[in-house]
Amino acid sequence: MAFYELRRYTIRPGKMKEWVAFMEGTIIPFQVSKGMVITGSYRGEEDDSIYFWTRRFENEQSRKTLYAAVYESDFWKNEVAPKVADLIDRDLIQVTRVVPTPHSVAQ
Repeated sequence: MAFYELRRYTIRPGKMKEWVAFMEGTIIPFQVSKGMVITGSYRGEEDDSIYFWTRRFENEQSRKTLYAAVYESDFWKNEVAPKVADLIDRDLIQVTRVVPTPHSVAQ
């Protein structure tokens, strides 16, 4: 059964503009190139410290395969991960797995 990850990040003060540019210019394109399905990217309307994004996976095996392709790559380890730590508080990352309800357009 397909499921989504709803990922919530706390952005470091004054770093939202830089974070969104990094997500949209580097992280999302890289993950998509590895097969990830990114279904949304959102920032807080009034709270400049909140960022959410969603990814869709066909099943658990697909998630494991895609995680390995992204997070075990040299590009991620050497180029992306060091910059991520400067922009978000990794200790506050929240990941919630969700499934669409029967009549959801996300089915």
